[in-house]
Amino acid sequence: MRSKQMLGWMALLVLALAFPFVMRALGLDFYTSVLSRMLIYGLAAVSLNLILGYGGLVSFGHAAFMGIGAYTVGILITEGIVNGFVGFAAAMLMAAMFAAVIGAISLRTRGVYFIMITLAFAQMIYYLVNSVKAYGGDEGLNIRRRSDFFGINLKDEVAFYLLVLGLLALTLVFIHRLMRSRFGRVILAIRDDDVRAESIGYPVYRYKLILFVMGGAIGGLAGALMVNQQNYVSPNLLHWTQSGVLMIMVILGGVGTLAGGLWGALVLLILEDLIAEVTVHWQFYVGWILLAVVLLAPRGLASIRLHRRDRPGGRSS
Repeated sequence: MRSKQMLGWMALLVLALAFPFVMRALGLDFYTSVLSRMLIYGLAAVSLNLILGYGGLVSFGHAAFMGIGAYTVGILITEGIVNGFVGFAAAMLMAAMFAAVIGAISLRTRGVYFIMITLAFAQMIYYLVNSVKAYGGDEGLNIRRRSDFFGINLKDEVAFYLLVLGLLALTLVFIHRLMRSRFGRVILAIRDDDVRAESIGYPVYRYKLILFVMGGAIGGLAGALMVNQQNYVSPNLLHWTQSGVLMIMVILGGVGTLAGGLWGALVLLILEDLIAEVTVHWQFYVGWILLAVVLLAPRGLASIRLHRRDRPGGRSS
């Protein structure tokens, strides 16, 4: 089964690598840009799934980390610092720092209280960004150029797409290895029964905080890519509704599965684009499709291929 999975992933990777070159040969670079956007949202959803699916932490303010990463890179470019490595590292660091502060406070609560505190922090950051007129305020921040990543011209859609794809692949590999490490096993134990994990001596709060910071840092990376892709960042990227969209992507794809957030992002955004071309009331029809998926596949799209080999520890497939 693992060999088949590996072959499947390799085939998908080959197709993903070939996609932008095929589109360029056909003169359809626009679709490369569209898929780049989908993969960036997939990366953001994967970062939320790390917290929600593996950690059992229902964070309703995750978009704040994505927005922090986007604004960090946008401000650096505005101030003349276009080095991509510096910008992306700064975005992840800033998002991780905010995640550490928010997590240190919110993780002292549980259940609906945790949800409300993460939502409250995200909204505070949203209104703070709205008030900073020096960098656009509520009108957003336009940037004139993309980051310079090790001499690669990110203005080229193929180069930018390959960067996004590479960072997404590295993130998935990192999470895959992380969840199979001792740290990952403890996180899964805490998710299933944190009281028992604490009773046998594991520092539950510390483990949760580290996971929360990791998820925030990866969310910041997604934001750094997003601002480069759009050459613009708006406070709306930090709004709680954006966190809701990311959560829908995770639930649609499969909570607690490695690529659940990615599949959910791809399917949701493709549905939006296709139905929006037919009717302006696309949200109505997308809602019915999401309802059908939840009713027919409660564990998300990943459960369609997982149900035959479901095992107690198989959620991380």
